[in-house]
Formats: sequence, structure tokens, C-alpha cells
Amino acid sequence: MKIQEAILSRRSIRSFLEKDIPIKTIKEILKIAARAPSGTNIQPWKVNVLSGGFLTKFKKKVKLEFLENGENHSVDRLHYMEKFREPYLKRRRKVGWDLYNILDIQKGDFIKTKNFHAKNFDFFDAPIGLIFSIEKDLGWMSWLDYGMFMQNICLTARSYGLHTCSQAAWGMMHKKVEQLLEIDANSIVHCGMALGYENLENKINDLKTNREGLEEFVTYNS
Repeated sequence: MKIQEAILSRRSIRSFLEKDIPIKTIKEILKIAARAPSGTNIQPWKVNVLSGGFLTKFKKKVKLEFLENGENHSVDRLHYMEKFREPYLKRRRKVGWDLYNILDIQKGDFIKTKNFHAKNFDFFDAPIGLIFSIEKDLGWMSWLDYGMFMQNICLTARSYGLHTCSQAAWGMMHKKVEQLLEIDANSIVHCGMALGYENLENKINDLKTNREGLEEFVTYNS
């Protein structure tokens, strides 16, 4: 697969087949992804690969914690913005309502919304769950490097016929996740990723997101 094909076919998949992936394939994807650039080559990424019986037990515990005590959990670092403003607000609303329309979730239906949000903690039924952690004293440049590493995973996965969904939701439950995975005290779980084969029969995967034209974000200086 050409790199252009991998980029253009990459989407956030929210329903996966319960089809196993050889651990050899996972190792190859991560080894290739680790070629991502990082400032002075410090390579700030740490990954927990979850599968099989461990994944099943892990998902059950975190999902139950979210459903019963989710309001008592929060992220320790700002994910996006304190309060969304334009032009980000309209983009966020657009993709949100497009997704909820597919799922037939009406505005104000908090129970249905929470139940859908809880599917994050099932990794959307993917056979592989990835949990990403980073040491707390690393600066924002290392966080940028980490993003390139994760993007490499998403794109490399496409060359194996696999899809992904990067999930900020895991950051909200980081304390529970850190406890279950015995993450060291100087590290924090920032996000996760579902990895597997797309379920083509689930309409949720029909979601297509828009991208702004170059005129919206490019300035030419010559």
C-alpha cells in the first residue's frame, strides 16, 4: 500500500471484528512505528499491548468503573481547550452530530450517550487494545513526538489490512488504568487505541469526516 493510500483510507473505526491478530504482526507494526522522529532521539513512548483473557478482564473492570463512578474521574492534563470556540466548535459539533445521527442518539439523551461512550472501554470490541503512557516530567515537544509515533501505528496498520481508533477517553480513566497495569508513579496514561479488522456490517463505520480546504489553514510566504 502506498503511503497516500494509507493516509486517505485511515479512519476512526468504532466497530471491529473479533478476529485475532498474530502477536508477530503487532510487533512488526510497533517496530516500524518506532521509527517516528523524536527530539534528540529520546523516544518518549511507552505502550501496553492488551489481548486475550487479560484484555477481557481489563475492559470489564474499567468499563464498570466508568459506568458506576465516571463522574469521579477526570484527565490531569488539558486535552483540547477549556472552552471550545470557533472555528473549532463548529467542527466538533459537526462530527458529533453526524455520529449521533448514525446511532440515532437524540440531543439530551444522556443515558444513551453514556452507554455509547462506555464502548470506548471495550476498545469497540477490537482484539487488541493499546494503552499509551508517558513520563510526567517530559515537555510538550515530547508529546508532539508521541503523536507522530501514534500516527505511524495508524498508517502502518493499514498496510496490514487493519484499522485503528485513537481514544482520548482512556485519559479520563487514567488512575484506574494505571492501577490495573501497574504503571510506574512517574508516568501517566494519556490515551489508548483500538486495533483490529473493521466490521463492515456496522453502520457506525459509515461516518466520514470533513477536512478544511487549504485556504483555511495555509499561508504562503514568498
